[in-house]
Amino acid sequence: MRLVNLDLNLLLSLRALLTERNVTRAAAALGLSQPAVSAALARLRRHFGDELLTRIGNHYELTPLAVRLVDRTENAVAGVERVFSAAPDFDPAATTREFTLLVSDYATAVLGPPLAAALAERAPEARLRLRPHTPEDVSGADERLRGVDGLLIPHGFVDDLPYLDLYEDRWVLLVARDNPRVGATVTLDDLATLPWVTIYHRPTAFTAAAQQLRAHGIEPHPQVVVESFLPVPELVAGTDRVGLLQGRLAARLRPEDGVRVVPCPFDAAPLVEAMWWHPMYDGDPAHRWLRALLAEVGAALPTIAAVDGGPQAE
Repeated sequence: MRLVNLDLNLLLSLRALLTERNVTRAAAALGLSQPAVSAALARLRRHFGDELLTRIGNHYELTPLAVRLVDRTENAVAGVERVFSAAPDFDPAATTREFTLLVSDYATAVLGPPLAAALAERAPEARLRLRPHTPEDVSGADERLRGVDGLLIPHGFVDDLPYLDLYEDRWVLLVARDNPRVGATVTLDDLATLPWVTIYHRPTAFTAAAQQLRAHGIEPHPQVVVESFLPVPELVAGTDRVGLLQGRLAARLRPEDGVRVVPCPFDAAPLVEAMWWHPMYDGDPAHRWLRALLAEVGAALPTIAAVDGGPQAE
């Protein structure tokens, strides 16, 4: 019942205020006057019973409640946009819709450029938003996917949601080019004793290859933990560390990067990158078009070699 007295514009004001953390900048982003946004902030404070923005010195910071509202507000705005942009049919050449995908830096590097190019060609007025996903996005996918078009992540982390397989990749091991502890090959015993660069390394957030290592009784010793894939080669170079990386990223490495690929001493199952979405979008014409475009772009990626993960020679 509290929603009856709320104005939809307050949601847009809330997003701008949480993003800009400043009334003047929020007003500029919204194209409104500063008094109008100040009035909106006052209404929001009364509604939530919280200051939302508190002055610390010469700047504002979000209150703990406001921090929790950031993702919820973004998802709510996206949901509202989807409601009011719905149509019985879909014309990609005329649409101004924004498509939002939750992605890793790996998926952004591999699929982002060809997807953006295809979208610009087929739907020139549409916009693509690639948002970095978090472990919380993955563990709460059934709820998070209500407000975005999809989540790009390999199999093994999300269940009971519709999905579309996009492409296959392989895991490879990276070591420094001059690592004295690793020759042309590496053993399971080596992997148990070498220091690692690992991704996430939490009980609910790890790579599928790390799961397979554990199945072989190997618990990696994480010396460095990062939450993205692109820094892994740089953190391996010039050290005795080892890291797992997708073959499509490893294929981009250059000699001057100071790392080399060694074969995995275990049968690392291929990685199958997929798009996952909420069932509420099954019948959405725009969403169906996006899924078809993603499938086309994924199918056009080069085949990768079984040994080192690099592009397969024709």
